[in-house]
This record gives sequence, C-alpha cells and structure tokens, in this order.
Amino acid sequence: MAEMETSGNVAARGGIRSKKRSTRVDLTPMVDLGFLLITFFIFTTTLNASTAMKLIMPDESQPGKPPTLTAESKTISFLLGPDNTISFYNGSAVQEMQPTNYAASGIRSVIMQKMAGVEKKFGNRNETVVLIKPTSEASYQNVVAVLDEMLINQVKKYVLMDTTPEELQRILKKE
Repeated sequence: MAEMETSGNVAARGGIRSKKRSTRVDLTPMVDLGFLLITFFIFTTTLNASTAMKLIMPDESQPGKPPTLTAESKTISFLLGPDNTISFYNGSAVQEMQPTNYAASGIRSVIMQKMAGVEKKFGNRNETVVLIKPTSEASYQNVVAVLDEMLINQVKKYVLMDTTPEELQRILKKE
C-alpha cells in the first residue's frame, strides 16, 4: 500500500509540545486512477488507427515479363491533367479523347456506363479495365479522387500508368 509520512521532527526545536500524531495519506486510489487513465488513453489511441487505401503494385521481380494484354473494348483510360482537368477515351482511340470532371455526374457516370457496356457485351462487369494516367502536373488529390471512384464503383482491375507522348500532346492541345 502506498502511503506518505507527514510527521515533523518535534525534538529539534526544543521545548515540550504535545506529541503530534503522524498523518497517513493512503495513495492507493491515486495509483488506481493512474492505471485507469493509462488504460483509457491506450484504448482510445488504438481506436484512432489510420486508414489507408489498399493498393497492389505489380511484381517487379521479373522485369522481362511481358505485360498482361486486355481487349480494347474492356478498357477505358483516364488522363489526369493540370488544373483539375480529366479526360478519358475507350480502348486505344486517343483521338476520341473527351473531357469530363471529378463530380459524380462526370467520372462516376463514365465508369458506370463503361462497366454496363462490358457487362452487356461480355456478361461480366468485373472484366472492365481502367487505366489511370496522371501527368506530372496532376495533383495528388486528383489521383486519390480517381482511386476513390474505383472503390465506389467496385472496379476490380485498374492500373496506374505513365502517359504516352501522344496523350500528352492531346492534353496540351486542349488547354
């Protein structure tokens, strides 16, 4: 049991005084309170764990391995440009690039239309492949917004890739 002695030294002053009884303060409840506070703060910090988006990166242990090929009719590419601009095209038809926006009526509806088309043609909407191509001027916030749309629309196959020179030229022409 934790306690604290508070008696003074009576004989040092001289004279006869009444003997003071020592006061004992029991500190056991304070120790209990300390442990309760420690337990509370440990518990609340574990509840406050950070949330991170799961992103699977390709296996780079085999650099000579050819890339996986997909049908053009299953593929849609999103190009993230400067100043919150975003464009998309289906398959490899870069010349048919169209602008859109980051709102639900923009990129989300484009993804939903593509997935519906793939489901109608191939019978499985999960075969849709989305290529996300941020330029060097694209903001990190826009990349995260597009990745969030992949989760919202339950896109199973999406890839972050570099833009081609032809795509960069098309984006710069539109500005």
